[in-house]
Amino acid sequence: MSIRLSLESLEVLDAIARKGSFAAAAESLFRVPSAITYTIRKLEEDLNVKLFNRSGHRAELTLAGAELLKEGRNLLNAASELESRVKRVAKGIETELTIAVSDLFNVTSVYPLLEKFYAQNFGTKIKIIQEVYGGSWDALISGRADISLGAPGDAPPNAGVMTKAIGTLTFSYAVAPHHPLAKLAEPLQNQDIIRYRSVSAADSSRNLPPRTSGILTGQDVLTVPNMHLKLQAQIAGLGAGYVPNKLLEQYVNNGQLIIKQVAEPKHEGTIFLAWRSDGGKAQQWLIKQFQLLNINDILLSSAQ
Repeated sequence: MSIRLSLESLEVLDAIARKGSFAAAAESLFRVPSAITYTIRKLEEDLNVKLFNRSGHRAELTLAGAELLKEGRNLLNAASELESRVKRVAKGIETELTIAVSDLFNVTSVYPLLEKFYAQNFGTKIKIIQEVYGGSWDALISGRADISLGAPGDAPPNAGVMTKAIGTLTFSYAVAPHHPLAKLAEPLQNQDIIRYRSVSAADSSRNLPPRTSGILTGQDVLTVPNMHLKLQAQIAGLGAGYVPNKLLEQYVNNGQLIIKQVAEPKHEGTIFLAWRSDGGKAQQWLIKQFQLLNINDILLSSAQ
């Protein structure tokens, strides 16, 4: 079966739709109008469909033309991505890298490192996304990210990624001074804790099973998007929960939260830098720099 579509014809179709006329499309593609007209007529003949309604002053797509344009743009994007990937492989330098940063960290704290990265002139575009809890692993394994900064706990089995522990976090159970649990005798028992709402930062995993921690079976839960909002909800007295000690210090010192001893405390957790093993020179440079970071310097602050 012969293929009746070409990337060139799809580019012409896209240009006409964007520019609104055959003449404007020809100008944008640095071609003569007759060549544009021929390309579209040939495409219509090959497909045996009418792509444009030419009765008005502006070139308007038919329903068939609109459908071809929508799917054709997907093909053009895919072709562009393939071309970039081939060039990246040839040069050993990525055209784009996505970095997933844990919600435990202040994203702006990595900006000085990125400034140094841009000074290397790799020409690589950087995209930063923020992930919560197991989402840091999910982003890496699913391909949403190339590097994950702050992935908590162990990697999922058979993840096929490189990892390096960059620090350990200890947790304490925190409540607002006006919360009912603040006045109960210590250590708090599970039967005390389960009577009151827990505040949880929602795991941002899309494919891996979401992780939860410190929530008792049957306990009411207020779920918020990230650790910053979890802290604010606990300060407001909307619930209680575990928070990394380094994040708690300032709020305990200013009296917004108090730490309560619990009978069954949450254990410390290891934080990882993780990355896909098929990266090029730009990723390798970033990995070396990220390994030098002190997690205490990049954790959330009250200014976040």
